[in-house]
This record gives sequence, structure tokens and C-alpha cells, in this order.
Amino acid sequence: MTLNLTALEARILGCLVEKELATPEYYPLTLNALVAACNQKNNRDPVLQLSAEDVERGLASLQYERKLVGTYAGAGARVVKYVHRLLETLGVDTPELALLCELLLRGPQTPGELRGRAARMHPFASPADVRATLDALAARRPEPYVVELPRAAGCKENRFAHAFGDLPPAPAAAPPPAAVAPTRAPESADRIRELERRLAELEAQLAALRRA
Repeated sequence: MTLNLTALEARILGCLVEKELATPEYYPLTLNALVAACNQKNNRDPVLQLSAEDVERGLASLQYERKLVGTYAGAGARVVKYVHRLLETLGVDTPELALLCELLLRGPQTPGELRGRAARMHPFASPADVRATLDALAARRPEPYVVELPRAAGCKENRFAHAFGDLPPAPAAAPPPAAVAPTRAPESADRIRELERRLAELEAQLAALRRA
């Protein structure tokens, strides 16, 4: 499914999923709570400073155009609260949703990073468990939900990114090894031969002196 989310829409959806899985007692979210969640300094990359108007604009697009957000009004509720609809739209389970949430909130990450950061929403038993879940998301058809990025220079693991918007730029290729200055073997060989010649002349002169 091609969602083509903007950065604002991705942040809003990620926050709604995070609060549902990590702190369900505070979910659904009011507009003020959602603004605060979007502007958190922890578990966010990049850190944003969104206004209520910014978030309302993103909510309008997600609610009316994309049908990825709905409203909730419980008995006696005085304010509108917002819920995401990714479970129904994407057909994912909780482990898959937890990983997608982290990718929406923090951008491309390695399986090791995802395992630690998603633990508050779903505990993965092992790194292999994370990798298997990512592989399942990458194998979705007609289009994948995540993509594996080329390995960046100096990194031991590949990073994964959600496929619901513009992909991050490819990592810079490792710089080519520094050119090694060519050895000056011919010159060194010539110097050795010259030294040998001089040594032979000295030995011949010494022998002549001894015979005199």
C-alpha cells in the first residue's frame, strides 16, 4: 500500500500508535496531548516544534483524505480524541505495528536499535525475532511496508526504513583507500650497485697497497 506520508503525518501516526501500545491508559489522545507527543524530545528524530495548527492540519489530511485517523467520543467526553486506524488499513499485528511505529518516529534504524526501542511496546525475544518481523514487512505485496537500506560506511548492520513516504538518501559510499606512493625501487637498486662498485674499487686499492 502506497501511503506517501509527509513527515508531519508520519509523526502524528507514530505518536498515536506509541501511546496506544506503550501507555494505553492515556489513549485515545486529545489534540493537546497529541501536540505534546509530537514535540517530545525523547524517542524522536528529528525533534520538532509543532503548533496546534500544524497538528490539526496533519490530522485533517489523515482523517478525511487518507482515512488513517478517526475520532473517539466516549460517554461524557468533553473533548474530541483521536485514534489511528493502521491495524485495519495495513492488516498488521502488534509486533509489526511496534516496529513501524519506531520507524515512523525515529527514521531508519538497525534491527538492534529497533529491538531496544520497541521493547516498551512489544518485547522481542531475540534479534532474530526482530529480523523475521522486518522481513515479513518487507515481503508485503503489492508493495513492501519496510525497505532495507544499503549499509553505511562504518556500520555493522543495515538499517531499515518505513516505505510510506520518501526514502532517505542513500548513505555516502566509503571513501576509496588512500593512494600509496609508488616505491622507488629502480633508484634504490642503482644506489646499491654504485656502493658495491665503490667497495670493489677500495678493496682493489687496498690489495695493491699490500703488495707494494
